[in-house]
Amino acid sequence: MSRAVASAAVVAAAVFATGCGGGETRTAPADELGPAGQWVAVLTLTSTAFVGGDPIPARHSCDDADLSPGLAWSGLPEGTASLALLVDDPDAPGGSFTHWLAWDLDPAAGELPEGAAALADGRNGFGGRGYRGPCPPRGGPHQYLFRLYALDAPLSLEPGADKAAFQAALAGHVLGAGELTGTYER
Repeated sequence: MSRAVASAAVVAAAVFATGCGGGETRTAPADELGPAGQWVAVLTLTSTAFVGGDPIPARHSCDDADLSPGLAWSGLPEGTASLALLVDDPDAPGGSFTHWLAWDLDPAAGELPEGAAALADGRNGFGGRGYRGPCPPRGGPHQYLFRLYALDAPLSLEPGADKAAFQAALAGHVLGAGELTGTYER
């Protein structure tokens, strides 16, 4: 890889990590956000419950109401027909643990309010469907990654699909992606 390409990838990843605003178009390597080998637009994903990098309030965990946090998005690329959401905990003892798979989210809505259900959702790591919040073992904070994908078409998935099927369905359809990270500790 040339130094210029490597520098561009680092800059794009930094822009992705810090978020972008002002309606600027940014791209990042999709192997960090979606399908490998493809560059995608970087979306802005925020929450009404927490700021990126900060703790997720207990209200959104298994220790309280277990409500999904409100999410808002912007910077969708032209041609976005649908959105999909993956929420997981990469720090789980057994490897990445899925807390929510949701798809067929309306891009024009601009948000998913607190506690809202998705039109279609998959199987979480607890064996059910829908959002299940942070519930880590005691002993230190875990990161929770909220990844939103802008798609060129709705996903062709059956309700209750697992993470592998979700990720396979994304292939070839990701126009953009954004990530929001929160932490939680018990």
